[in-house]
Amino acid sequence: MPQSLTVPPSHGPQGFLRSPVSTDLEHLDAHIAIIGLPYGNAYAPHAISNDQIHAPDAVRAVSDTISKGKDQYDFDVGGPILDNRPIKLVDVGNVLADPADLGSHTPRAEQAIRKILAAGAMPITLGGDHGIPIPILAAFEGRGPITLIQIDAHIDWRNEVNGVRNGLSSPIRRASEMAHIGEIFQIGIRAQGSARTEEVDAARAYGAHIIPAFEVHDAGIDAIIDRIPDGGQFYITIDADGLDPTVMPAVETPAPGGLTFHQVRRLIHALVRKGKVVGMDIVEITPAKDVNHISCITAARLMVNLIGAAVRADYFVTARS
Repeated sequence: MPQSLTVPPSHGPQGFLRSPVSTDLEHLDAHIAIIGLPYGNAYAPHAISNDQIHAPDAVRAVSDTISKGKDQYDFDVGGPILDNRPIKLVDVGNVLADPADLGSHTPRAEQAIRKILAAGAMPITLGGDHGIPIPILAAFEGRGPITLIQIDAHIDWRNEVNGVRNGLSSPIRRASEMAHIGEIFQIGIRAQGSARTEEVDAARAYGAHIIPAFEVHDAGIDAIIDRIPDGGQFYITIDADGLDPTVMPAVETPAPGGLTFHQVRRLIHALVRKGKVVGMDIVEITPAKDVNHISCITAARLMVNLIGAAVRADYFVTARS
């Protein structure tokens, strides 16, 4: 097993948005920490190493092209991304799987997130499949209540698949079992996925707010935002297939009618203003299926919007430079 919980990104010495890379989580000095969780818990041996494991570094790589520098004016956030403040944006690398112990990456992922939180930093995570919110949310134990905001085509409420309880079809079911998770909003749901009637019934019994994509399109994203209570803490988990394939083509199960970039961006900015966004993940990008890197670019731009909005909401106590 590696001595460090994380290893540096593979594509170069710099991290997301050319941020410094530090895998020393014991002495992490950061306001925002980018972390990659490439591996989930596979349902079959052939799925252990799939193309989604390359997504964290693929998104990092395109961040060099979506931002010419953190001092450049960014119209998504209304100025330089970090607002000319001494914000410490650090990339802590990737939590990798140990070939000798394939289940060990999940507790290592939870430990890594716990150390990021202990350092007072906001974790922004790149997957990997949608099993990764399970260790992330587990690391928030004792920090609730947290309202979970899910962008996805699927409700991900399976109890188990092939005996695996922490796989990509189960993150919201597992989250619902955590005492520190409160209300759950599932936005962008559509078509058919892993959910059977019993999973839908279980989600509704919990009180999950299942909001189909077409309800968002018909009512408008602001009407959905108004349904989310003000105040409190929010964690955002974004499955790439929650967005429309026109802006997120690199997914295994594309379905027409997904959310637009504008809708998700507006939701992120609104949540930052409503309360405190404590973290976000973006998962299930399959780089080999991408078109002109548009999926990775979309993911990177959503991350930029969260960072820029959080800085401007004074999430991080700093003085202007």
